[in-house]
Amino acid sequence: MSTFTVRGSFQARDGQQTFEKEIEAPNENVATEHTYAEFGSKHGLKRTQIEVTEVEA
Repeated sequence: MSTFTVRGSFQARDGQQTFEKEIEAPNENVATEHTYAEFGSKHGLKRTQIEVTEVEA
């Protein structure tokens, strides 16, 4: 598995909040899905409230 850096922003109470996460995954699509799942469970966000701008290995 590779380590991917996922960057983007999400809708917070005080506007847009940027993020950068390191995620271990077999490919970019799985890393993106893990990001959506993590922010959904920890922050109660829907996928439409999360914008992934960049995924790099």
